[in-house]
Amino acid sequence: MNVEWTALPAPAALLGESPFWHPDEAALYWCDIPGRALHRWHPGRERHDHWDLEAEPGCCAPLPGGELLLALRNGIHRFDPRSGRCRRVVEAPYDPAQERFNDGKADPQGRLWVGTIYEPRQPPRAALYCWPGTGAKLRRVAGDVTVSNGLAFSPDGATLYWSDTTAHRISAYDYDGAEGTLSRQRVMAEFPLKQPDQDLVTYGGRPDGAAVDAEGAYWVAMFEGQRLLRLAPDGRLLQAFPLPVRCPTMVCFGGADLRTLYVTTARNHRSAAELAAQPLAGRVLAARVEVAGLPVHFARG
Repeated sequence: MNVEWTALPAPAALLGESPFWHPDEAALYWCDIPGRALHRWHPGRERHDHWDLEAEPGCCAPLPGGELLLALRNGIHRFDPRSGRCRRVVEAPYDPAQERFNDGKADPQGRLWVGTIYEPRQPPRAALYCWPGTGAKLRRVAGDVTVSNGLAFSPDGATLYWSDTTAHRISAYDYDGAEGTLSRQRVMAEFPLKQPDQDLVTYGGRPDGAAVDAEGAYWVAMFEGQRLLRLAPDGRLLQAFPLPVRCPTMVCFGGADLRTLYVTTARNHRSAAELAAQPLAGRVLAARVEVAGLPVHFARG
């Protein structure tokens, strides 16, 4: 499967993340974490919108009726793109001076699953949380990681994927959607750690954000690896896709047929030489692919 990448005509993010295709709006949303902004691109209108936020957004998810859930550093918020109004509905369950929300998605039942990043990196204190919706508290489900990432669900909703980017490991769990519980954790895929003096050209990258397609394959952005991988549910490599930027961060499927692959990327803290050689760093990349993705799950709110 050969793909041709183009960049959306929207400004480069410092660290783009959490893209999703909104079927009701026929638009793509994504976050810029250190840029403290939410972005939207309407392909049909060729229009870009953005909203400045009070804190770093780790992820976003759609709500019925047009609002979004935003996981900001200081908690979970409801956000209305029409008015720009943002109000917190759940406080962060950690010390915001050392930790923040990161990658997250709603499950097929509408619960928001969101992980954290522990910014000092050691010890591994980041965790994965589940929020059932209004009136409920965040429930800590798993932990002892450094950078929670890679959340995705299988087409039948019976498997949850989750990764620790720093450990270069993707895990799979059996998922009980009725109860919202995980069991039978196993390693789905692992990748070699970067060695202290290793050149980035020979480094394959570490697993960042991900999405699952209609055939059940797991697409993962390999940060610093300049590539996307398409993995079978048992971790076998099915395909690898080179990219024109070093640091992809997350993928999603969009368009009316869910066959446009969108990839957010990063330019934050990259060298001047790398940015000069890779001018698309930080932009959202798009390509048409042969296999369709899964539609986004709406959160309950």
